[in-house]
Amino acid sequence: MWKTLHQLAAPPRLYQICGRLVPWLAAAGIIALATGWARGFGFAPADYQQGEGYRIMYLHVPAAIWSMGIYAAMAVAAFTGLVWQMKMATLAVAAMAPVGAVYTFIALVTGAAWGKPMWGTWWVWDARLTSELVLLFLYAGVIALWHAFDDRKMAGRAAGILVLVGVVNLPVIHYSVEWWNTLHQGSTRMQQSIDPAMRSPLRWAIAGYLLLFMTLSLMRMRNLILLMEKRRPWVSELIQKRGHR
Repeated sequence: MWKTLHQLAAPPRLYQICGRLVPWLAAAGIIALATGWARGFGFAPADYQQGEGYRIMYLHVPAAIWSMGIYAAMAVAAFTGLVWQMKMATLAVAAMAPVGAVYTFIALVTGAAWGKPMWGTWWVWDARLTSELVLLFLYAGVIALWHAFDDRKMAGRAAGILVLVGVVNLPVIHYSVEWWNTLHQGSTRMQQSIDPAMRSPLRWAIAGYLLLFMTLSLMRMRNLILLMEKRRPWVSELIQKRGHR
């Protein structure tokens, strides 16, 4: 098993695999997002309490879910890179971090827009909002550490350690509405609290955000592999082949 993983994680092989997956993931992501947003913004019924304003949910909820999901994936990659010294796992952390930061920013901005009519303000130091803001700072810290060192091994180690330390924030975000008396609404229960006509588009949007994350991360992974391997013969051969096209 480990031999197979190391073979798949070889830079030239992984570069090819990412390149093959990107078009399919991108196409699937576009279809999922278009389906979810078209049905959510165009055909789902208005909410009996929030009216049309609830539709920002189709932007906010997927971003909030995957802001945590991406960080969890980074933690797995960071642990793998630190324990088994797999360079590609370290690169995966660097590839995912900017996408996670953007998703977290989207979650914060759309959450503020969603909460303004109900709370009367754009921001409150609510436990859920504050811990999500901490998550954005963690993403920014990982990105900063990755670029702070010329030695890629040292950069990967520093970023990986920060990722693992920051994992403690994930349960705080998830359970904050249960542990503290917060203004933020409780966690969305897909099967219980959402009308089926609203639930289906939301699932499409959640799937679309996931596929978009995978697409962008693999695209960035390919770029990072080329930067790391730029002096290797296979990269020179690749550039020559593209130059002859």
